[in-house]
Amino acid sequence: MNYAHVSVLLKEAVEALVPQRGGIFVDCTAGGGGHSEEILRHTPHGARLISLDQDERAVLRCRQRLAAYGTASTVVKANFAAVGDVLDGLGIQKIDGILWDLGVSSVQLDEAERGFSYMMDAPLDMRMDRSSGKTAADIVNTYSEEELYRIIRDYGEEWFSKRIASAIVEKRSDGPIETTQQLAELVTSVIPPASRHKENQHPARRTFQALRIEVNGELQVIEPSLQAAVERLRPGGRAAVITFHSLEDRIVKQVFGKMASPCECPPNFPVCTCGKKPIVTRITKKPIVPSDAEILENPRARSAKLRVVEKI
Repeated sequence: MNYAHVSVLLKEAVEALVPQRGGIFVDCTAGGGGHSEEILRHTPHGARLISLDQDERAVLRCRQRLAAYGTASTVVKANFAAVGDVLDGLGIQKIDGILWDLGVSSVQLDEAERGFSYMMDAPLDMRMDRSSGKTAADIVNTYSEEELYRIIRDYGEEWFSKRIASAIVEKRSDGPIETTQQLAELVTSVIPPASRHKENQHPARRTFQALRIEVNGELQVIEPSLQAAVERLRPGGRAAVITFHSLEDRIVKQVFGKMASPCECPPNFPVCTCGKKPIVTRITKKPIVPSDAEILENPRARSAKLRVVEKI
């Protein structure tokens, strides 16, 4: 099978987990299986990897890709928000390393019928788990103008969110907006020409990002997943997270920051009286970013950031 997915920060993320120590590892976002396979390649005999993904196609691809590793690999269809439940179901109490590669995968972007991409015409879907939940079309055609404005502004960080929300509501009064091409063309038409080519990005990129985040509830599950996973880490175990935009990275940075410096005492207190002790130490003071060579080979890596903490 030909795997089109190119794993971002592959070497850096896997090295951060120190898989050669052995133990039990978790890949919370298996995707194309690139990180999972690299982790397994570096673990000694007797180690184990649990790979999660909510996308049924990703699960099937990953199982096929990792079949050669036998019982060392377990692939489970689940959202990473359920990582604690998955580990309970497998009878696993403690783990030695865990990785998240957030956002949409290259495979999902390249499968036109999934509706993630503004570059290919397809039904407006954008569900990572296609077995349930509302689609992007449901949101575009039923949310109020105020709700659309809020989503596009907050999740897309789009400067023209109000203008786009108004245009969507006006357009759908003539009939539902059902395809990616319809939406991409509509968004492009209302963004001023001078702003369309800024950042060398498609004008609809931010709106599509916003809808994808809303469809899949992506931001709401990051913090509880991080907290549940870190609780499961053995002392010395590591958690590594790859993010692709500021919204994700801000959450990860804040959560890891609270874990590393939980004290709530006023700065002028000579000693801590709140009793809250750090549970992790930050391995990366600043996030690791892709090299120029990686970005040249895989432009989708350009905004990636890797943050790593170690359980105390």
